[in-house]
Amino acid sequence: MNELLTTIYDEYNRYIYHLCLKLTRNQNEAEDLMQEVWVKVVRYEESVSKVDHVKAWLTTITMNTFRDRYRKNVRRSKYMMNQPEQLDVPILDLVPNNDFTTEEIVEKTEITKIVQEKMAQLDSIYQKTLWYFYVDQFSLAEISELMKVSIGTVKSRLFRAKARLKEILLSDNGVAEAVLA
Repeated sequence: MNELLTTIYDEYNRYIYHLCLKLTRNQNEAEDLMQEVWVKVVRYEESVSKVDHVKAWLTTITMNTFRDRYRKNVRRSKYMMNQPEQLDVPILDLVPNNDFTTEEIVEKTEITKIVQEKMAQLDSIYQKTLWYFYVDQFSLAEISELMKVSIGTVKSRLFRAKARLKEILLSDNGVAEAVLA
C-alpha cells in the first residue's frame, strides 16, 4: 500500500468502521462491510490522488457497498434475510412485505402465467431482455455485458419490449381486464 493510502487509512479507519456499524447494526457485518470498502479503495488506488474530498468519497463508497450488499441479500432470499435485530424505520421500509393472502397468491400466479404466455409472443431478444431485468433482476450494465450490447441498446429494448407486451396484453380483452384490473 502506498503512503497516501496508509495516511487515508490511518485518518479515516475509525470513521468508516462507525459508519459501517451504524448501517449494519451488527459488529461482524460492519467489519465485513468495512473490509469490502477498503478493498475497493485499494482497487481504485490511482483515483485517490485526484479526490478533493476524501471523507465524502469514502462515505459514498461505503454507502454504495452497503446498498449493493443489501440488494444481493434481498435478491438471494426475498422471504428470509439475515437482518440485524434493531433496524431504523427507513431501512425497514425497504424490506418488501411478503405476507400475501391466499387469494392474492392465486391471482398473482394466474397473472404471472398469462404474462409469461404473452411474453412468448415477443421476439426472443425482447423476451431475454425482459427476463434478465425483471425476473433475474440484473442491472442494465449486467444485461449489457451478457448480451454484448451497449446500455443504451438495453434501455431501448426494454422500452420496446414493455410497449409491445402491453399492446399484446391489451389486444386480448379478457386478459386486459384480469391483468390491468
